[in-house]
Amino acid sequence: MRQFQISSNNRTRTSARLVLIASAAMLAVGVSGCHWFSKRDSAYQMSPESRPLEVPPDLDRPTAEGAVPAPDAGTQSVTRSEMSSAATQTPSSNSGFTIAGDRDDIFNKVGVVLSGTQGLTIASKAQLLGTYDVAYQGSNFLIRVTKVDAGVYVSAVDPRGMPANSAAAAQLIASLKASLGG
Repeated sequence: MRQFQISSNNRTRTSARLVLIASAAMLAVGVSGCHWFSKRDSAYQMSPESRPLEVPPDLDRPTAEGAVPAPDAGTQSVTRSEMSSAATQTPSSNSGFTIAGDRDDIFNKVGVVLSGTQGLTIASKAQLLGTYDVAYQGSNFLIRVTKVDAGVYVSAVDPRGMPANSAAAAQLIASLKASLGG
């Protein structure tokens, strides 16, 4: 039998091949190996806007502890520009009157009459809310113009939101009613 002798040149080539093969294998594992260890959850692969919302079980409904009860359906805000017809068609005092027309037109006409009234100061006005904040004969109150079923209701309201019953408010409402033909 013949014995083969491996020369040192062949050993170098063999070890170089082994190193090259090992390097190629490590490179292939290093580049493609990350996905072997990752989780395959499709929710995390979606865009943040389309991911499902995860809510902890104790936060899915609010508790009623310390809650304030809701007001009755009949209560209304002072600045509300529309009122129910039952509350405004039969005023209980001389703090307001109803006139036919468009709310914005009547609001502008009320502003003209108020600016021409002797001794009256308009502190501010808010057409969107339908209110004039006025000072007249030592009293401060709002003139409110609201849309109702019968037309437009012009009224005087005190700072608490109640009908203004002062003599100055009654006199101004009477003056507005006479000027606007209400």
